[in-house]
Amino acid sequence: MFHKILLLAVVGISLVYAQDSSAKIANIPEASGIDYCANSNTLVVANDEGWYYEISLHGRLITKHKVKGDLEGVVCHKNYFLFAVENKGLLKVNRKTNKKQFIPIEREYKNKNIKLISKNSGIEGIAKVGEYYYLSKQAKKKKDSFIAVVKIDNNRATIVDIIKLKVADIAGLTYYKDFLYMVSDKKDKVIKYNLDERKIEKKIELPKSAQEGIAFDTKGFFYIADDRGSILKYSQELLYKAKK
Repeated sequence: MFHKILLLAVVGISLVYAQDSSAKIANIPEASGIDYCANSNTLVVANDEGWYYEISLHGRLITKHKVKGDLEGVVCHKNYFLFAVENKGLLKVNRKTNKKQFIPIEREYKNKNIKLISKNSGIEGIAKVGEYYYLSKQAKKKKDSFIAVVKIDNNRATIVDIIKLKVADIAGLTYYKDFLYMVSDKKDKVIKYNLDERKIEKKIELPKSAQEGIAFDTKGFFYIADDRGSILKYSQELLYKAKK
């Protein structure tokens, strides 16, 4: 009888989790960016005060370090992390030694000065697509919003394309299964973007929070870095069921 009751209790908990489809897995102050590390099956989280954390998919802290700068996004590589530093550029950090290397971004594109980094705003999100990195510009107005596509050679990043969007405050980016996903802190939405056709495929509403980053794992979940101090875990079913 005891084993039957225990089994029912476990099933009940699973059903509640499936229906809710989300859970808070970690407390990280001012979480501003997140990425999934496939080689270690972990998450890396950046925060506004220059801290970065590596945690398990259940939220257990593995390690944390601090660097200088306002970290707004991160891409996980096998041997290093690449951070978007809001008002400076890109920062490469060795995962084993914590050795740091700053990577400046050239400001010109087609003979025009691109204001990716300015006095009161800068880079808010970063995602890797093939050999390129996509950087979102902080913008409160739709008309000022864009994504700069850069390529890194000889430790310098050069802008090779600009994607104009009518989405305010693109706070986080990630690339997953041939689509670019972004979150808007202002709109509480996940936006699915078709890079080939340069159009928005879908907008998915999220519970109200301060979304600053998004990442997908390989087990059917995605994660939101909440600037109010949380890492939230959602079932990907939320994205599949949402209407356009």
